Amino acid sequence: MIPGSPSFGSVRTGHSGVETTTFENDRSAVEAAARVRAHLEPLLSAPAPETLARGAEIAQIVAHYDADPAAVEGTALQALLAAGALSEERAERHASHEALSFARALGRLGRFEFGAFASRTGAGVGTASVPVALSAAQSDALRRMLLALVADPRLVLARIAEQLWLLRQARSAPSEERRRLALQAREVYAPLANRLGLALLKWELEDYAFRYLEPDDYRRIAASLNERRADRERYIAELCALLTRELAAAGIKAVVAGRPKHIYSIWRKMQRKQLAFEQLFDVRAVRVLVDSVADCYAALGVVHGLFSYIAGEFDDYIATPKPNGYRSIHTAVHDEDGRTLEVQIRTHEMHAAAELGVAAHWHYKEGGRRDMGMQRKVEQLRALLAPPSAGEAAHTTDLLDRVGGTLFAEHVYALSPKGDVVELPAGATPLDFAYHVHTSLGHRCRGARVDGRMAPLDEPLVNGATVEIVTAREPQPSRDWLIERRGFLASKSARAKVRAWFRREDEAEHRAAGRALVERELPRHAPAGAPALGELAADLGFGTVDELYIALGAGDISSAQLGAALQRRLRAAVPAQPAAAAPTATAATPAPPAGIRVMGIGDLLTGYARCCRPVPPETICGYVTVGRGVTIHRADCANLARLRARQPDRVMAVSWSADPAQLYPVEFTVLAFDRRGLVRDVSAVLADAQLSIERMTTVTHQAERTAEMTVALRVHSLAELDAALARITGLPDVIRARRR
Repeated sequence: MIPGSPSFGSVRTGHSGVETTTFENDRSAVEAAARVRAHLEPLLSAPAPETLARGAEIAQIVAHYDADPAAVEGTALQALLAAGALSEERAERHASHEALSFARALGRLGRFEFGAFASRTGAGVGTASVPVALSAAQSDALRRMLLALVADPRLVLARIAEQLWLLRQARSAPSEERRRLALQAREVYAPLANRLGLALLKWELEDYAFRYLEPDDYRRIAASLNERRADRERYIAELCALLTRELAAAGIKAVVAGRPKHIYSIWRKMQRKQLAFEQLFDVRAVRVLVDSVADCYAALGVVHGLFSYIAGEFDDYIATPKPNGYRSIHTAVHDEDGRTLEVQIRTHEMHAAAELGVAAHWHYKEGGRRDMGMQRKVEQLRALLAPPSAGEAAHTTDLLDRVGGTLFAEHVYALSPKGDVVELPAGATPLDFAYHVHTSLGHRCRGARVDGRMAPLDEPLVNGATVEIVTAREPQPSRDWLIERRGFLASKSARAKVRAWFRREDEAEHRAAGRALVERELPRHAPAGAPALGELAADLGFGTVDELYIALGAGDISSAQLGAALQRRLRAAVPAQPAAAAPTATAATPAPPAGIRVMGIGDLLTGYARCCRPVPPETICGYVTVGRGVTIHRADCANLARLRARQPDRVMAVSWSADPAQLYPVEFTVLAFDRRGLVRDVSAVLADAQLSIERMTTVTHQAERTAEMTVALRVHSLAELDAALARITGLPDVIRARRR
């Protein structure tokens, strides 16, 4: 059955004046709730009739939309578990595994409350004034998070049903509790029900929220409706019978049903169009569903033949659909007694599209930000909530399993310890979370607690995780965070912040190195007295001495250029004095590591970069470093890319020599569950491969019962290292072994 169709549920007036959905005519839902109650009552350790009734009533709402026993029983089971009326042990022994899993998932979902946001929006809950609404960004983030948490979309339905039950029972609750529930319903659960096509639940949630938050406006509209409620309901019933007879006489097969207008919708239309209650044409309304477009216009002719058409109140959205694709005919008429009536005419296909397709999408009703990917996913969820027809159950289950894990895969939603929602890219880590909250927090991050336990900084977060960052007093990012394959950062913005920090840090290092170079060179070139450094910097084209230091440290200006500038400055100061010849210093060039050829030459000063430690046959490049010769990097090294972008002329072509006996330094880490003999087993694998260990350190994490080993050794090639890591990964209790 399509939610929102003419035969969908029944409507009655509750004690509060709100039109409540009872589903009294849905015998299967009533029977399903009764079966669940009869099954669970004997399991209670003590009588709990109120809690049992609560679970059964919520389960009845769920059963009307989805008769799956696991969802129905799980809904009632969660109410008992949450109230402590049923122990986990008895539930595990007597309830089905599927129902218990559903109940636990629903309990986890139910822990999210939105009072933390309400308290920061202006008037607090429980004050005399109406609480200020959540911002659009907060509301949207909360609804997205709620959807993202749900692998089984029936949990959304159960959570909305529970919220509706709470609102119904809040009539006698303190005003603070009523207003808190009403704010949650208005800002989160009613829009969510609207997105999922749960029209009647949306109406009732909105009406209760309106009654509790705007009691004066609510009572005024309710009084206007109640004055003629019985007459209005009788009138709609007689009108539906009349239209059905007239359409059948015209040869048109149609389904005609009343379309009650809920109180909040009436008030919102009055506000939007600045109308009085008496000026509304759609307080009385019917909907006509036919088989074809031709029947739509034929039915329109029948309606206009029976009643007087109201000029300016006719809209043909079939000939000219709305921008969102909505198609229907809307007309307003006067009956013989002058009463106004709205009639909607559409085909069954148009009605299904309006309820489950793009036309009913939440952007049109709520004005949220445009997101076509989100739109498609919500439509899938809404379709999944509809009970399958005969022969489709297996397909629907497969689709649910397939779609559930990937439905909201683009983002992950985590919580701060204060309850703030943080939206991060998929695969984000605690380190991404820290940089999202504040750049300084990311720079000082040294660890993280995820849901109360210590977690590695490269562990991907899951939806709903609460993240607490452990910080150091001083900032100290690691260059490893920039290595994409290490998995520390998934966010581009976070990586940019780390790069910016190291740019500033390199600047400080260059300044110190340049200052040391100047202090060393000045006595050599000007033993009688050095010129002013400001003048020297100006001669070399720099505005400040600091800029000169940084250029010298980075290698932009060589010591020879500095010496030449000093000589020019000294000659200008004492013209008659011949320029002193710059002393030449010869230094023995250390022997380069074997196995590297720079521009075809094998006798240049070289060294391996510690950030990537290349090993044959990886593609390599060289970078000329002042005072240290040529530093060898992997071609895909993040640090090399940064250096190349800044000074491409200092990148040189290098290659491996053909010496098969040459050894190259590497490091790798091993993460394993801590046990006796772990170090011995790893050492044995390396000994069998004839690899000598240069250094090994082991850190034990008592909370997780894991051990992390860091091993430094030398290998002939990358293939030799990969073979050793593969054997170590195959050892018992080893989680992973990978190169640093």
